[in-house]
Amino acid sequence: MSDYRPYYVPGGTYFFTVVAHQRRPLFSGENARSCLRQAILDEQQHRPFNLFAICLLPDHIHSIWTLPRNDDQYSIRWSKIKEEFTRSYLNDCGTEGQITDSRKKHRERAVWQRRFWEHTVKDEDDLKRCADYIHWNPVKHRLVSRVRDWPWSSFHRFVEAGEYEIDWGRSNPCIGYDAPEWE
Repeated sequence: MSDYRPYYVPGGTYFFTVVAHQRRPLFSGENARSCLRQAILDEQQHRPFNLFAICLLPDHIHSIWTLPRNDDQYSIRWSKIKEEFTRSYLNDCGTEGQITDSRKKHRERAVWQRRFWEHTVKDEDDLKRCADYIHWNPVKHRLVSRVRDWPWSSFHRFVEAGEYEIDWGRSNPCIGYDAPEWE
């Protein structure tokens, strides 16, 4: 069994990868994207956090959050987001994957992978590398040929803020940085 232990830093900035159960393409449809957006907004109302960057792909999400000072409870936030998404998505005719005996035993739906990948951002260079990775990801997965063509990411917000040029990402800015692709 893995000896992985999450690293909690109050007020920290974190990079996350959250994956759909069995890598099902949940987020290909507008219904699921809408349910996810609402679940995130609802959780931000209860437990605030700054959603610095995000990219929604068909079967997973990458995001960077900064938590409030003296707060390190990102696991609770993800749990509540996944729970609210699952409830609203299934109530709105969404489907789930195969429910295993283990999932039945733990009373879990087959919508999300149980865990998520977390990386505590160390400094400004690390933050830039994580944001670049997030925004480059649709090209990496061959969903589009240009970063600007993927509509479900914060890339265009970064362009408006002057962080990127509109044609940014003509070549891979993240060569050798594959750790965030937790499977």
